[in-house]
Amino acid sequence: MPRAKKKQFKDMSPRQRAAVMGVLAVALPLIAAAQRDLQRRPESEVRGRKWIWRLVCLNAVGALAYFAFGRRAAE
Repeated sequence: MPRAKKKQFKDMSPRQRAAVMGVLAVALPLIAAAQRDLQRRPESEVRGRKWIWRLVCLNAVGALAYFAFGRRAAE
């Protein structure tokens, strides 16, 4: 069975392109904010190891999880 050709950005409809751009407009700043917060936050204020959170925060779902569960209040 031949594999279907992977759909590229140029092959998408204008509505699909707008949706992709909208998701990226939210996801990229969220990921950057999580990585920046991890860079500046002391190890004592992070639940778990920072390097693991850095890996988890390479996508938007992981960044949301970090902001929801990965940070402790400042002591």
